[in-house]
Amino acid sequence: MKFFIDTANLAQIEEAEALGVLDGVTTNPSLMAKEGITGRNNILKHYVDICNLVEGDVSAEVIATDYEGIIKEGEELAELHDQIVVKVPMIKDGVKAIKYFSDKGIRTNCTLVFSSGQALLAAKAGATYVSPFIGRLDDISTDGLSLIQDIRTIYDNYGFQTEILAASVRHTMHVIECARIGADVMTGPLSAITGLLKHPLTDIGLAQFLADHKKGN
Repeated sequence: MKFFIDTANLAQIEEAEALGVLDGVTTNPSLMAKEGITGRNNILKHYVDICNLVEGDVSAEVIATDYEGIIKEGEELAELHDQIVVKVPMIKDGVKAIKYFSDKGIRTNCTLVFSSGQALLAAKAGATYVSPFIGRLDDISTDGLSLIQDIRTIYDNYGFQTEILAASVRHTMHVIECARIGADVMTGPLSAITGLLKHPLTDIGLAQFLADHKKGN
Protein backbone atom coordinates (compact mmCIF):
# COMPACT_ATOMS: atom_id res chain seq x y z
CA MET A 1 0.00 0.00 0.00
CA LYS A 2 1.22 3.48 -0.86
CA PHE A 3 1.51 6.12 1.86
CA PHE A 4 0.42 9.67 1.00
CA ILE A 5 0.43 12.51 3.51
CA ASP A 6 -2.59 14.82 3.59
CA THR A 7 -1.24 18.27 4.29
CA ALA A 8 0.09 21.50 2.81
CA ASN A 9 2.73 21.87 5.52
CA LEU A 10 6.18 21.63 3.92
CA ALA A 11 7.94 20.70 7.17
CA GLN A 12 5.60 17.75 7.72
CA ILE A 13 6.07 16.63 4.13
CA GLU A 14 9.85 16.81 4.55
CA GLU A 15 9.65 14.76 7.77
CA ALA A 16 7.54 12.07 6.12
CA GLU A 17 9.85 12.03 3.09
CA ALA A 18 12.91 11.68 5.33
CA LEU A 19 11.34 8.61 6.94
CA GLY A 20 11.70 6.90 3.57
CA VAL A 21 8.14 5.61 3.23
CA LEU A 22 6.33 8.50 1.55
CA ASP A 23 4.80 7.88 -1.89
CA GLY A 24 2.91 11.12 -2.48
CA VAL A 25 0.90 14.05 -1.15
CA THR A 26 -2.73 15.08 -1.15
CA THR A 27 -3.87 18.56 -0.28
CA ASN A 28 -6.85 20.84 -0.77
CA PRO A 29 -7.93 24.48 -0.39
CA SER A 30 -8.76 24.01 3.31
CA LEU A 31 -5.28 22.66 4.05
CA MET A 32 -3.73 25.50 2.05
CA ALA A 33 -5.70 28.06 4.04
CA LYS A 34 -4.60 26.37 7.28
CA GLU A 35 -1.00 27.16 6.30
CA GLY A 36 -1.92 30.74 5.48
CA ILE A 37 -1.53 30.22 1.74
CA THR A 38 -4.11 32.27 -0.13
CA GLY A 39 -4.43 33.75 -3.61
CA ARG A 40 -4.27 31.73 -6.80
CA ASN A 41 -0.63 32.47 -7.65
CA ASN A 42 0.58 31.60 -4.14
CA ILE A 43 -1.39 28.35 -4.16
CA LEU A 44 -0.02 27.32 -7.55
CA LYS A 45 3.54 28.09 -6.42
CA HIS A 46 3.00 26.03 -3.28
CA TYR A 47 1.92 23.02 -5.34
CA VAL A 48 5.21 23.26 -7.24
CA ASP A 49 7.14 23.57 -3.96
CA ILE A 50 5.48 20.35 -2.76
CA CYS A 51 6.34 18.56 -6.01
CA ASN A 52 9.97 19.57 -5.55
CA LEU A 53 10.05 17.90 -2.12
CA VAL A 54 8.72 14.47 -3.10
CA GLU A 55 9.05 12.02 -5.97
CA GLY A 56 5.46 10.75 -6.01
CA ASP A 57 2.08 12.06 -7.08
CA VAL A 58 0.72 15.32 -5.69
CA SER A 59 -3.06 15.81 -5.81
CA ALA A 60 -4.05 19.41 -6.52
CA GLU A 61 -7.73 20.27 -6.23
CA VAL A 62 -9.88 22.37 -8.55
CA ILE A 63 -12.21 24.97 -7.05
CA ALA A 64 -14.71 25.16 -9.90
CA THR A 65 -17.86 23.04 -9.88
CA ASP A 66 -18.96 23.58 -13.50
CA TYR A 67 -17.60 21.52 -16.39
CA GLU A 68 -15.84 24.34 -18.24
CA GLY A 69 -14.34 25.72 -15.05
CA ILE A 70 -13.08 22.31 -13.93
CA ILE A 71 -11.44 21.75 -17.33
CA LYS A 72 -9.78 25.16 -17.30
CA GLU A 73 -8.43 24.84 -13.76
CA GLY A 74 -7.46 21.19 -14.20
CA GLU A 75 -5.41 21.86 -17.32
CA GLU A 76 -3.68 24.76 -15.56
CA LEU A 77 -2.84 22.52 -12.59
CA ALA A 78 -1.63 19.66 -14.80
CA GLU A 79 0.78 22.02 -16.59
CA LEU A 80 2.46 23.00 -13.31
CA HIS A 81 4.43 19.77 -12.89
CA ASP A 82 4.53 16.18 -14.15
CA GLN A 83 3.70 14.91 -10.66
CA ILE A 84 0.40 16.77 -10.42
CA VAL A 85 -2.81 14.72 -10.27
CA VAL A 86 -5.94 16.84 -10.75
CA LYS A 87 -8.36 16.42 -7.86
CA VAL A 88 -11.97 16.61 -9.07
CA PRO A 89 -15.16 16.44 -6.96
CA MET A 90 -17.65 13.60 -7.36
CA ILE A 91 -20.40 15.58 -9.08
CA LYS A 92 -21.98 15.23 -12.52
CA ASP A 93 -19.74 17.81 -14.18
CA GLY A 94 -16.79 16.36 -12.28
CA VAL A 95 -17.35 12.91 -13.76
CA LYS A 96 -17.67 14.44 -17.23
CA ALA A 97 -14.40 16.30 -16.65
CA ILE A 98 -12.65 13.13 -15.46
CA LYS A 99 -13.56 11.48 -18.76
CA TYR A 100 -12.20 14.48 -20.65
CA PHE A 101 -8.97 14.47 -18.64
CA SER A 102 -8.59 10.71 -19.06
CA ASP A 103 -8.89 11.03 -22.83
CA LYS A 104 -6.23 13.77 -22.74
CA GLY A 105 -3.81 11.72 -20.63
CA ILE A 106 -4.24 13.94 -17.56
CA ARG A 107 -4.33 11.95 -14.33
CA THR A 108 -7.16 12.55 -11.86
CA ASN A 109 -8.20 11.91 -8.28
CA CYS A 110 -11.99 11.76 -7.81
CA THR A 111 -12.59 13.17 -4.35
CA LEU A 112 -15.50 13.32 -1.88
CA VAL A 113 -16.61 9.76 -2.64
CA PHE A 114 -18.99 8.25 -0.10
CA SER A 115 -20.62 5.32 -1.92
CA SER A 116 -19.63 2.37 -4.07
CA GLY A 117 -21.89 3.70 -6.84
CA GLN A 118 -19.91 6.92 -6.96
CA ALA A 119 -16.68 4.93 -7.04
CA LEU A 120 -18.01 2.84 -9.93
CA LEU A 121 -18.82 5.97 -11.96
CA ALA A 122 -15.38 7.44 -11.28
CA ALA A 123 -13.66 4.25 -12.45
CA LYS A 124 -15.76 4.04 -15.61
CA ALA A 125 -14.89 7.67 -16.40
CA GLY A 126 -11.19 6.77 -16.13
CA ALA A 127 -10.13 8.27 -12.80
CA THR A 128 -6.57 7.46 -11.78
CA TYR A 129 -7.53 7.48 -8.10
CA VAL A 130 -10.83 7.40 -6.25
CA SER A 131 -10.90 8.87 -2.73
CA PRO A 132 -13.50 7.41 -0.34
CA PHE A 133 -13.56 9.47 2.87
CA ILE A 134 -13.61 6.81 5.56
CA GLY A 135 -13.17 9.11 8.57
CA ARG A 136 -16.09 11.31 7.60
CA LEU A 137 -18.30 8.24 7.18
CA ASP A 138 -17.25 7.06 10.64
CA ASP A 139 -18.26 10.50 11.95
CA ILE A 140 -21.89 9.84 10.95
CA SER A 141 -21.89 6.31 12.40
CA THR A 142 -21.33 4.61 9.04
CA ASP A 143 -18.54 2.06 8.54
CA GLY A 144 -16.06 3.75 6.23
CA LEU A 145 -13.88 0.65 6.00
CA SER A 146 -16.75 -1.45 4.66
CA LEU A 147 -16.98 1.01 1.76
CA ILE A 148 -13.32 0.32 0.95
CA GLN A 149 -14.10 -3.42 0.93
CA ASP A 150 -17.09 -2.94 -1.39
CA ILE A 151 -15.10 -0.82 -3.84
CA ARG A 152 -12.24 -3.35 -3.79
CA THR A 153 -14.67 -6.14 -4.70
CA ILE A 154 -16.28 -4.15 -7.51
CA TYR A 155 -12.97 -3.03 -9.02
CA ASP A 156 -11.55 -6.55 -8.85
CA ASN A 157 -14.71 -7.98 -10.45
CA TYR A 158 -14.23 -5.90 -13.57
CA GLY A 159 -10.50 -5.23 -13.66
CA PHE A 160 -10.73 -1.46 -13.17
CA GLN A 161 -7.28 0.13 -12.98
CA THR A 162 -8.45 3.02 -10.78
CA GLU A 163 -6.57 2.97 -7.48
CA ILE A 164 -8.48 3.11 -4.20
CA LEU A 165 -7.08 6.01 -2.19
CA ALA A 166 -8.45 5.77 1.34
CA ALA A 167 -8.88 9.38 2.46
CA SER A 168 -9.85 11.04 5.72
CA VAL A 169 -7.66 8.52 7.54
CA ARG A 170 -7.55 9.57 11.17
CA HIS A 171 -5.31 7.14 13.05
CA THR A 172 -2.99 4.15 12.82
CA MET A 173 -5.73 1.50 12.97
CA HIS A 174 -7.33 3.08 9.91
CA VAL A 175 -3.99 2.59 8.16
CA ILE A 176 -3.67 -1.05 9.23
CA GLU A 177 -7.26 -1.91 8.29
CA CYS A 178 -6.93 -0.20 4.91
CA ALA A 179 -3.84 -2.29 4.22
CA ARG A 180 -5.63 -5.45 5.37
CA ILE A 181 -8.65 -5.01 3.10
CA GLY A 182 -6.69 -3.97 0.04
CA ALA A 183 -6.72 -0.19 -0.36
CA ASP A 184 -4.07 0.79 -2.91
CA VAL A 185 -3.21 4.03 -1.13
CA MET A 186 -3.92 5.72 2.16
CA THR A 187 -3.67 9.43 2.82
CA GLY A 188 -3.65 10.88 6.29
CA PRO A 189 -1.84 13.17 8.72
CA LEU A 190 1.79 12.69 9.67
CA SER A 191 0.66 11.33 13.05
CA ALA A 192 -1.10 8.38 11.39
CA ILE A 193 2.16 7.41 9.68
CA THR A 194 4.57 7.96 12.58
CA GLY A 195 2.11 6.28 14.93
CA LEU A 196 2.93 2.99 13.23
CA LEU A 197 6.41 3.21 14.74
CA LYS A 198 5.09 2.99 18.28
CA HIS A 199 4.53 -0.02 20.51
CA PRO A 200 4.94 -0.13 24.31
CA LEU A 201 6.88 -3.40 24.15
CA THR A 202 9.37 -1.81 21.78
CA ASP A 203 9.90 1.02 24.28
CA ILE A 204 10.23 -1.39 27.20
CA GLY A 205 12.60 -3.66 25.30
CA LEU A 206 14.81 -0.79 24.19
CA ALA A 207 14.95 0.65 27.70
CA GLN A 208 15.98 -2.76 29.05
CA PHE A 209 18.70 -3.20 26.42
CA LEU A 210 20.12 0.24 27.20
CA ALA A 211 19.97 -0.38 30.93
CA ASP A 212 21.78 -3.74 30.55
CA HIS A 213 24.40 -2.10 28.34
CA LYS A 214 25.00 0.61 30.93
CA LYS A 215 25.47 -2.01 33.65
CA GLY A 216 28.03 -3.81 31.52
CA ASN A 217 30.11 -0.67 31.24
